[in-house]
This record gives sequence, C-alpha cells and structure tokens, in this order.
Amino acid sequence: MSFRSFSFSRFSLLVLSLVAIFAFSYKALAEGESEDSSEARVRANLKNVIKSKVEHVKKTEYPGLYEVYTEGQLIYTNETASYILAGALFDAKTMRNLTEARMNKLMAIRFSDLPLKQAIKQVRGNGKRLLATFEDPNCGYCKRLAHEIAALDNVTIYVFLSPMLSEDSEVKARQIWCSADRARAWNDWMRDNKTPVGKGDCDTGAVRKNVELAQKLNIHGTPTLFFADGERFPGAAPLAQIEEKMNQAMK
Repeated sequence: MSFRSFSFSRFSLLVLSLVAIFAFSYKALAEGESEDSSEARVRANLKNVIKSKVEHVKKTEYPGLYEVYTEGQLIYTNETASYILAGALFDAKTMRNLTEARMNKLMAIRFSDLPLKQAIKQVRGNGKRLLATFEDPNCGYCKRLAHEIAALDNVTIYVFLSPMLSEDSEVKARQIWCSADRARAWNDWMRDNKTPVGKGDCDTGAVRKNVELAQKLNIHGTPTLFFADGERFPGAAPLAQIEEKMNQAMK
C-alpha cells in the first residue's frame, strides 16, 4: 500500500480540513454502544478502502478520528472510512508529533531480546540504568548525541555499530570493532575525531549482524535509541530528555 507524500503546508491544510469535517460530522455513539464496536465498524469499512492487513484500529482523543496500524505505519480515518489521512498528525497547540510518539510505543521491543554481545558496552557508575543505541560512525547526529550523553552517569550503554551511510562508515565501524579498547576508540572518534587505529581485520560479523538487526527493527536512520522499557526514540535527543526517559523506563 502506498500513499501520496504531502508537503508540510499542504499537509497542514489537509489536517485542518479533516479536523473541521470530523468536528462537524461526528455523532456521539449510541447509548450502550461500546468503543470496541465502533472500532470494529471502522475495520469493516476499511475492507472496502484498503487491501493491506489492518493490525488494529484505535479511537483517538480527537472527535471522530481513528488511528489504523497497517503495514508498519499509522494512517487515520473516520468511522465510515470515507477519509484517509496518511502522514504525521500534530497537536495544534503543542506541535507535538503524535504519530511519531505513538509509533515509538507500537514499535517498542523487549530490551532483553537485544543481542548485547554485538554491541560496544560502556558502564558508568553503578550501571543500573540502560540505554541501547544504533549508530553510524559518520552520522553527524550520532556525534551530537555522543557529546550529549558524555555526562551520563550510573548507566550501561550498548552501542550497536550500524554503518548505513557509506562504504567509509563500514570501514570505520570495522576499525572501531577491531580496536583493543572498543569503547575508547568509539568515543575518541565520535567526540574528538580521532581516527580509529584498528585494522578492521578481526571477526566483524557483529557489524554485519547489527545492520541486519536494524533492518528487522525497521531502523532507517541513526541514531536510534532504545530504553530499558523497550521504547524507541529516533534522533539525537537532548541530555535532559534522555535522563528523564531513562528514569521513567526503570520504574
């Protein structure tokens, strides 16, 4: 299934139009009718609209608007499935990307399922808090993240080398993996641009497996972070946000 891409301006107008449509056309559910039944009707109506498998339908907090999870993406519709919105949904007051936040929860994993032996491990302080990252050595946002998390304490960090950007990314990843002190080689390169001295001639199967793992987890960009509760965060988050999320994930 494919949907047309929208520019932000066109998308904003579409969202406003749909919100107006839903606000005026939405009718309250009949008394005694459960939310589950309305979601079931949406699912049934979607059969006449899309051919892909619908994983779930969920009523949102916005009147008349339902989220639909299908083929690894979220789309939105009304109860009769007479409108389909493909793209990111933003809260107009806060401009928070609601689609991204929801997808992060839907695509959460079990942290214990990660093959941690394929990662560069760093333990700081008591190491109780957990953070896993998928990173490309030549990723500018990853280098920004490296500076942000340099101040993290009482944490165990697992870095999964995932070269995606270029052939040089794979060369750098292999050099770092083959270094005598992988964590130091990684930090030296990411923070201080010190070229790794490893020859890259050791067993680098872990690097290849990390790339395959990233594909299985639908990771299409670096950095991608995973917290102890399995929730993911794409991108280089500021330190305060990472600290907050790590603390929440450990509760």
